Amino acid sequence: MGSVTRIVIIGGGPGGYEAALVAAQLGAEVTVVDRDGLGGSAVLTDCVPSKTLIATAEVMTTFDSSYEELGILVADDTPPNEQAARVIGVDLGKVNRRVKRLAIAQSHDITQSVTRAGVTVLRGRGRLGSGGQAADGSREVLVDAPDGTVQSLRADAVLIATGAHPRELPDAQPDGERILTWTQVYDLEELPRELIVVGSGVTGAEFAGAYQAIGSKVTLVSSRDRVLPGEDPDAAEVLEDVFRRRGMNVMGRSRAESVKRIGDRVEVTLADGKVIEGSHCLMAVGSIPNTAEMGLEEAGVKLNDWGQIQVDRVSRTTAPGVYAAGDCTGVFMLASVAAMQGRIAMYHALGDAVQPLNLKTVASNVFTDPEIATVGYTAADVECGKMDAVVVKLPLRGNPRAKMQGIRDGFVKLFCRPGTGIVVGGVVVAPRASELIHPISLAVDANLTVEQVASAFTVYPSVSGSTAEAARQLHIRKRADGES
Repeated sequence: MGSVTRIVIIGGGPGGYEAALVAAQLGAEVTVVDRDGLGGSAVLTDCVPSKTLIATAEVMTTFDSSYEELGILVADDTPPNEQAARVIGVDLGKVNRRVKRLAIAQSHDITQSVTRAGVTVLRGRGRLGSGGQAADGSREVLVDAPDGTVQSLRADAVLIATGAHPRELPDAQPDGERILTWTQVYDLEELPRELIVVGSGVTGAEFAGAYQAIGSKVTLVSSRDRVLPGEDPDAAEVLEDVFRRRGMNVMGRSRAESVKRIGDRVEVTLADGKVIEGSHCLMAVGSIPNTAEMGLEEAGVKLNDWGQIQVDRVSRTTAPGVYAAGDCTGVFMLASVAAMQGRIAMYHALGDAVQPLNLKTVASNVFTDPEIATVGYTAADVECGKMDAVVVKLPLRGNPRAKMQGIRDGFVKLFCRPGTGIVVGGVVVAPRASELIHPISLAVDANLTVEQVASAFTVYPSVSGSTAEAARQLHIRKRADGES
């Protein structure tokens, strides 16, 4: 593959721009075809914007839940009998302007980085040509430019990294004002008084928690038994308890059939006929891969029933010379995984050393309050017999730093092999769990034992001390089992 020099990447999200940087560093001639701006939806409408909004919500929640306990005085004109009422508020228009400003700045930084590396960026919509592979193994990529012209490119390898877009229900069409997808909420200037969130997966839970924190009255409609059905059950239970305690109306086993706007109100009709009213409705019912009308199947690229591109662990599709990365593959819909898939694709296409994607080392995080971070094998894997593991769960309420910070909810959970004590998974439910999961990720990736994790120094007092304590408890249990 040393002769492969021409790389065309369709899509400028994390899978695309990270692949472009790698390919350029390896000496390839790289072109990125991008329609909306480098960074893709992760930067412009999804990950970066939502986490910027959540940053404001996080400050609000931390203050609301702990200022009295920590002895903080707030001087205001609230009458004594109403002192429990909220004393701070949010200017949503200002928040959203900051969200958009940071997203555009991040996209600009990525564009500068990519162009400095020598990558050519073309604005337009890319698709595979109909001619298949040429005699020299190259493929044609057609670029539909904004001015209506079509440009033809030749590529020795093509990477499809086109992402996905919000799924819409036929009877719940977004209007961008009252019925919204998660890409449209950043145009709001005023805080929704009564927000109905349909969908209790990661996106739905994150937005429900964020809007509740900044002052909306939130109803979360879940078609499943609990929020976050794909996450650790103990973690989901903690979050649902927190949501309810903070005043959220969580409706389990309630499937939304339709949403309609009536003036400045919305009505959500459930499958059982019940109607819920609110001022706004946010639809978070999944996503659809951006793979239509790209000439993929005609080129030999196999799609599954959901339109996602089938790839192997080095990002190859079923068509020679065509790779895919990111949400359009449905492998693991995280920006970090998309970036790794893109990098792996370029290492493989350009003949460099490559390590196939290992999903059991992927760390993920749900940016609710508290956050939920996971890595490796899960409780579901243990229950179904996929992994034989010993489990310890350590509540944070006994952690001294957590007590000092007024943290009442959360835990650290570790999974290890019963014989060797090798750490194979973990869950952290806590503020900043996205940071606290890293030592567990290192342990899983490096096959460290609970003894090694327990013997590493931690700061006292620190929330991360609970990870070491959980490892010590696993060591004691392993030792007791060995002596029995």
